[in-house]
Amino acid sequence: MPGTMTQKIEPRTGVAFTLSKGDRLSVIDIQGGQVADLLAFNRNDVREVICAGRTFDYLSRIYLTTGDPLYSNRSNILLKIVADDVGRHDFLLSPCSSEMFRILYGHARPHHGCFGNLANALAPYKIEPDNLPVAFNCFMNVPVDGNTGCFKVEPPLSKAGDQIVFEASTDLIVGLTACSAPLSNGGSFKPICYQIAKAI
Repeated sequence: MPGTMTQKIEPRTGVAFTLSKGDRLSVIDIQGGQVADLLAFNRNDVREVICAGRTFDYLSRIYLTTGDPLYSNRSNILLKIVADDVGRHDFLLSPCSSEMFRILYGHARPHHGCFGNLANALAPYKIEPDNLPVAFNCFMNVPVDGNTGCFKVEPPLSKAGDQIVFEASTDLIVGLTACSAPLSNGGSFKPICYQIAKAI
């Protein structure tokens, strides 16, 4: 997007920032095959946050792409996907955490994961860890078996330079990570970039 500055999120880290209504956020997989966990809160009342369950209820599907809104726990639209190079993202799985690394990976000294990165980045906005919901996992590839409901995590389909663009439907606080889970990212950790285009 012309006139915007690209910001880089280093591997296994996260950031938080604000968007105003009408701003556009581009999340860019600059190397390919890297997931970014995204959370969005109503800036005027952080108890309102994106909600996978209500979004699935209203759209009747779990894979979201261009034209789809992300609803809040109060049934308001917080973000809308306005462009999408990949078409496969996840809104089922929670941000990776130290508990997940211990339980699923058997790590004795687990990384704090996206959950810890999001909690730390959002703390200055008075958002507590217990208020972090399921994230919208940009580029995460989670096929679901239509008969059994079983799912598996496979490498992202995103290639270098692919992006997904969101438009804010209200003033927001956003948390965004370069995901820390090896399974989600095809076994390696890479940076994620983002751009913000301010509403005219």
